Amino acid sequence: MTGTLVLAGTPIGALGDAPPRLADELAAADVVAAEDTRRLRRLAQGLGVTLGGRVVSYFEGNEAARTPELADELARGARVVLVTDAGMPSVSDPGYRLVAAAVERGVRVTAVPGPSAVLTALALSALPVDRFCFEGFLPRKPGERAARLREVAGERRTLVWFEAPHRLAASLAAMAEAFGGERRAAVCRELTKTYEEVRRGTLGELAAWAEPGVRGEITVVVEGAPAPEPGSVDAAELARLVAEGEAAGLHRKEAIADVARAVGVPKRRVFDAVVAARASGGAGSASP
Repeated sequence: MTGTLVLAGTPIGALGDAPPRLADELAAADVVAAEDTRRLRRLAQGLGVTLGGRVVSYFEGNEAARTPELADELARGARVVLVTDAGMPSVSDPGYRLVAAAVERGVRVTAVPGPSAVLTALALSALPVDRFCFEGFLPRKPGERAARLREVAGERRTLVWFEAPHRLAASLAAMAEAFGGERRAAVCRELTKTYEEVRRGTLGELAAWAEPGVRGEITVVVEGAPAPEPGSVDAAELARLVAEGEAAGLHRKEAIADVARAVGVPKRRVFDAVVAARASGGAGSASP
């Protein structure tokens, strides 16, 4: 009989936010895999939990090597609980590899839902949250960061990033350059902790505010791009947008429909633009 992998959410700040099942799972685990074993032991102490199972480290530096070991434990019937420093495992944290390995071996994977910095920041941002996308951490190198931001400059959904405090000012300045300094945003710092702060404003204003330096765990929420005025996008741009959708894995018909909906033009106009680009050898030149 195979075991069970439990992805356990942990508090992002306030200990009282720990899900009630977390203590039970930690106490019952055969193995607890933790991003930081010292933080795990402090968490267990705060929850009044005695860790009866084996505790192992599972972090970015050893994730690839330790995954097969834990997968073997699961295959032998162990109940393995995975925790990261804060929030849900595998969300910009270790976990994805172990989940994939467990699924491949037919092991049951379940979760103890817990606090999420992404959802908390979205809720506090005062920006639209009916549609959003999470982008993780931006690249550290300025050129790669600028390229990544250009990729999502036209994204109409609200965008969410994690960022290190010492890179925040540079990232906000890069966002202002890529998206425009008037784009609305929110910087959420130390969520649910003693010095929680949510700073709202334009990207230009926030970049200036962050310049002297900011401390703590940071989540950045940025307003999506405004919808273009109907008729303001020319045929070449329509074809380019379709090509981008196809490059992201959409079938051409799906990409055409998505572009038509996003831009606010008939699908026939987008289709004609793709056909014209194909005839000229431009973007979107594959068969429709």
